[in-house]
Amino acid sequence: MHLRSSHFFLCLMLTSCCSLLRAENWSSFRGVNAQGHSVEKQLPINWTDRQNIAWKTELPGEGWSSPIVYEGTVYVTATTEEGTSCRIISVDSKTGVPNWNVQVHRQSPGAKRKQNSYATPTPVADDKCIYAAFADGTIVAVDRNGKLVWKNTEVKFHSLHGLGASPILVDGLLIMPFDGSSPDKKELGWKIPWDQAVVLAIDVKTGKTAWKGKRDASRVGHVTPITINQGDQIVSAAGDQVAGFDKNTGERIWSVYSQGEGVTPTPALGDGIIYTSSGFEEPTIRAIRLGGTGDVTDTHIVWEQRKGVPAMPSPLLVGPNLYTITRDNILYCLRAADGSPVWNKRLTGTHSASPLYADGRIYILSETGTTLVLAPGDKYKELASNPLDEKCLASMAVSDGCFFIRGTNHLFCISKTEPAKR
Repeated sequence: MHLRSSHFFLCLMLTSCCSLLRAENWSSFRGVNAQGHSVEKQLPINWTDRQNIAWKTELPGEGWSSPIVYEGTVYVTATTEEGTSCRIISVDSKTGVPNWNVQVHRQSPGAKRKQNSYATPTPVADDKCIYAAFADGTIVAVDRNGKLVWKNTEVKFHSLHGLGASPILVDGLLIMPFDGSSPDKKELGWKIPWDQAVVLAIDVKTGKTAWKGKRDASRVGHVTPITINQGDQIVSAAGDQVAGFDKNTGERIWSVYSQGEGVTPTPALGDGIIYTSSGFEEPTIRAIRLGGTGDVTDTHIVWEQRKGVPAMPSPLLVGPNLYTITRDNILYCLRAADGSPVWNKRLTGTHSASPLYADGRIYILSETGTTLVLAPGDKYKELASNPLDEKCLASMAVSDGCFFIRGTNHLFCISKTEPAKR
């Protein structure tokens, strides 16, 4: 009996240790529920182009999708042939050696802003497939070997900005918002609200459309959705509107009016509150209390703040504070309870990537490739400033003690360990 008990506890300890040692998957935009939080430890604080670079791999084509990491593999999307050839690229996360680079779709490149690309949506992965969306609205699934499993062309997407939101996975459904504008009348969906925006749900087993959620009056947006209520509800924002949709049916449950088009930041979530921002015209941060049905604009907005409104990077909630980066590249620390400013600091350079929180620190990547490392708290405290000599617009990924950073031409793996042998 004693031996059996000892054996049981030994197995339990080994299982626990293996669980602790297992690398965290960063399988979608900004990690779990797009919140930019990682449970990884022993991450590097300092690096340069020559220090703590585990590997550096050249990437073909163009694209600003962020890297994802799933079970030891990094995935990114890109386009070649001036946006026509849509590709998914697989890279070994330990060595940086490319596994495969496959064309999954060919599109007719349409309108976009110069800051955007024809492969901006970040892919998402599960234990069977990698799923990716491209600028014309096509969504594909490939298996772990890069073989095309299905293609969904339900939405013929057009936007004068291009496509910027990323898909998420929720209980066997791939959710993707399409908040575009009219291809025939330029101002419709951009300057003039319309009812043609779609939140699409696809059955990941079949590639067939499960439902289409409708926004009602809204305008152009690029916001990656999040989930609430244990995943039963999808929160998706766009120009003029933040809304909650039933995960199973696509029915719009509630909405909040949030004036302004071109909104990009993904909402932060904590303690029953979501923190959103609006786009051009009336840029405002709104803290919205969850719950309710119908139009809850007059009843569920906890506070509003016109200072520190993020334009491109998503807000980051750490402890009692909300961290945002404005269009003028000013980093704000706001009190999450009431929106009051705690401090602000003008940053060097331009910022498009969203910040992340890992190993007790905040990491902020600029377009010049420099990563600022901060200690969270009520005072600005800089720990490091780490340069990479390459333009970076995509958000960082973190897994297995490493950061993965996508530049214009390369994918970098930042680690405390020795460089991988190539």
